[in-house]
Amino acid sequence: MRRPDGTAARVLVVDDEPDLTEALAGALAYEHWDVRTAADGASALTTAEGFRPDAVVLDWMLPDLDGLQVLKALRRTLPHVCVLFLTARDAVEDRIAGITAGGDDYVTKPFSLEEVLARLRGLLRRAGMAREPADDVLRVGDLTMDEDAREVARAGVAVDLSRTEFELLRLLMHNPRRVLSKEQILDRVWSYDFGGRAHVVELYISYLRKKIDAGRTPLIHTVRGVGYVLKPDAP
Repeated sequence: MRRPDGTAARVLVVDDEPDLTEALAGALAYEHWDVRTAADGASALTTAEGFRPDAVVLDWMLPDLDGLQVLKALRRTLPHVCVLFLTARDAVEDRIAGITAGGDDYVTKPFSLEEVLARLRGLLRRAGMAREPADDVLRVGDLTMDEDAREVARAGVAVDLSRTEFELLRLLMHNPRRVLSKEQILDRVWSYDFGGRAHVVELYISYLRKKIDAGRTPLIHTVRGVGYVLKPDAP
């Protein structure tokens, strides 16, 4: 993700779960974001002051301050920063409290890393803080995806996908011609603490193939012993 001036968008990840923070930071860095992390509210505010992030992924429950306190302090120094709450609290009243306090979006745990990345991209685009591509519809060969409308088509024919199928295809389309291992796909598409095995990836790849490739030149390819790659049917 890039700023309008071409530099990498900056994101601060604030959470006291090391595994979660590491997973998110790794996924963001993989997508060329400039990432910093913090494990509590005080260090988050100190880091934000020097780092000046464009977006903050903020856990609601921290060891010292709660997410709302951190959000209010952030807004005083960075009034335009985009804030995505990330929390296990999924009651409607909690969502309302977070948004009312000035949060821009809300994702509950466990979560898909790819969904968090998509939410962050959307927040920065809507805030005018990220460079808009000439065409914001993803294209690989004759396959298209409108991320905001959540619409997919192959050769102009609409393809109906489940939420998980959509997230898996989105990951592949953001990485055309790049071979992704089953482990990378599990980390990015399924929840960060998902305990499943690689056969789940194989199953959903088969679902996608039936919907995307059936009766057409295949776009989804298996690289034996490595993983999967999405590449155009023409060189």
